[in-house]
Amino acid sequence: MMWYDMSNYYLFMIAMTGVSTGFISLMLQFKHLLSLLLSLEAITMNIFILMYSSSNMVGSSGFSALILITLSVCEASLGMSILVSMVQSHGNDYVSSFSSQKC
Repeated sequence: MMWYDMSNYYLFMIAMTGVSTGFISLMLQFKHLLSLLLSLEAITMNIFILMYSSSNMVGSSGFSALILITLSVCEASLGMSILVSMVQSHGNDYVSSFSSQKC
């Protein structure tokens, strides 16, 4: 086994740990919308690292990882725009204050 194979393996394991930590933080921190968005962004970035390291392990190009990072940028900008509009309309970013019945 070459040294770059082991580094890809370690990168893969770190990304798996990051995805599981992101899901745990997503489940435990559900009070503020900003913390939910940060957890989703951490999950997305760790999935990007996971896809990049797994594509390096099998020897293929990381083109699908580039598509994922493009979509995660779009997701982050949409999330921030929703956060700004909710704070402007409700005055806070508590998830419990968001209701579809208050239209």
